[in-house]
Amino acid sequence: MTKAREVMHAGVECIPIHETLDRAAQMMRELDVGALPICGDDDRLHGIITDRDIVVKCVAAGRDPSKVTAGDLAQGTPRWVDADADVEQVIDEMSTHQIKRIPVMENKRLVGMISEADLGQKLSDEQIAKFVEKVYTRH
Repeated sequence: MTKAREVMHAGVECIPIHETLDRAAQMMRELDVGALPICGDDDRLHGIITDRDIVVKCVAAGRDPSKVTAGDLAQGTPRWVDADADVEQVIDEMSTHQIKRIPVMENKRLVGMISEADLGQKLSDEQIAKFVEKVYTRH
């Protein structure tokens, strides 16, 4: 069985919880990613911020991205999977919560991120179809 660690993109970088959204956008551009995990001073995962979050929840709401922090947009309990989770568990977690990216943890540390692109490159057509059907179907 394929494990999360075999599908994930390793070497993921966090945006500190107190960093501003303009810096988050710059990091996304530099890293060529659409999402960043938000980590606290304790190195714990506090959430994920996406490029869409910055646009919709900050810019379109008339807020200043140089004053709003990543932590200001961190909401709820972050979803994640263990590095040794079976890929079916990864698909189920992402599908259940209709999320397109998920952090991968090992020993309470962030070790990678799995995105739709990662799944598309590593999974069978059947697994991809299952994921797409569940994530993109409105409940």
